[in-house]
Amino acid sequence: MKTRTLPALIAALTAGAVLAACSGGTKAGSGGGGSQTLTLASIDQGSVEDVVKAFEKANPGVKVRYTTSGADQYQQQIRTQLSSGTAPDVMSVWPGNGNPAATYVLAEPGYLRDLSDQPWAARMPDAIKSVAQYDGKTYNAIFGQNGIGAVYNQQAMEKAGLTPPDTWTELLAFCKAAKDKGTPAFALGNQDNWVTQLVLYALVATTVYGDDRDFDEKMQAGQATFARSQWTTALDKYLTMERTGCFQKNPLGTNYEASQALAATGKTLGIVQGNWVIALLKQKNPKGTFTLRALPATDAPAETLIPAAAGAGYGVNAKADNEELALKFVNFVMSPEGMNLFAKKQGSLPSLPDTGYAADPSLAELTTFVEADRTVPFMDQLWPDAKVQQTMLSGLQEIFSGQSTSKKLLDEMDADYKAGS
Repeated sequence: MKTRTLPALIAALTAGAVLAACSGGTKAGSGGGGSQTLTLASIDQGSVEDVVKAFEKANPGVKVRYTTSGADQYQQQIRTQLSSGTAPDVMSVWPGNGNPAATYVLAEPGYLRDLSDQPWAARMPDAIKSVAQYDGKTYNAIFGQNGIGAVYNQQAMEKAGLTPPDTWTELLAFCKAAKDKGTPAFALGNQDNWVTQLVLYALVATTVYGDDRDFDEKMQAGQATFARSQWTTALDKYLTMERTGCFQKNPLGTNYEASQALAATGKTLGIVQGNWVIALLKQKNPKGTFTLRALPATDAPAETLIPAAAGAGYGVNAKADNEELALKFVNFVMSPEGMNLFAKKQGSLPSLPDTGYAADPSLAELTTFVEADRTVPFMDQLWPDAKVQQTMLSGLQEIFSGQSTSKKLLDEMDADYKAGS
């Protein structure tokens, strides 16, 4: 089964991330055409709605016509719209270079307006600025930071009498105990191919970068490869989790929406996802309590790292019908009010300091890891082009369906990385 991504992160987020990502859907604000109408395409279903309402309230007479969709659908649509001149004024854009709707990919052909002259651009932290820019210019209004880890349903955990594992050995024992109790540890929605990367990214963070924080630089210099690195260990651990019964039956037959339902209702004890999923779980189970924890990959807890990076932001169409209103919108998104609205809804952290935001208790461990510099970027954000991620996502689906092997996948990723460099 070969499905091309055109996120999750990362999950992106997503977002990871890898990519940041949302389930599908479409909504539209009221109002017709005219200079006071802004068009917007977003992947932030469940969170952009409140931002749009606040923006319209702060700008009487302005109407935002917007659509929301899942990552795979969005990436296909936005590229088609941009190339045909039918794209909206403002659109979701991923950081870095990891997928077809990422900053580098859209800025290089001139699809995005340079935002370097906007008041927030110079205030971006260096780590976020590096993936919001192309050729030294800022093109992406990145409003939040996201992390990837194990999100636990606290009520389900209490019912099972289990606690989150801190080591790899404990993780496998946790999965076995959960399976024996009839409630799998984690929901996995691999029918949506962007989801396939999240468990792998969570394991790669520690196995690859724990001993080598300069791995990306070595890859870029041709001094390292996927196939001859700890990526092999991380992928083996991912498949070991599958064989151990860490996931529900038939992950390939489960989509992202269905995996949320499993974790939200306690049919699994949790889900390995980006922190953005917490808000979606709460929508499905308002009485539930959900907490993000690091996914251990070794038996040394002090060595554990979390993938944490800039989430998807917003870019302005270089040929926007209403450029002035588009800039006003992205500046609202980057204001304390806009960032805090997104952070509250998505369960994320604002990208700029001093917004006055109090992080949700569910993100206590992620906040601690960020402050202690125990995080690494979502892996795909620094890859040379989007094809490496596409190959990884479709290859992971093929591995889960028994049509490919770990060696074949990593060799293919190396070939695409080299070709894109």
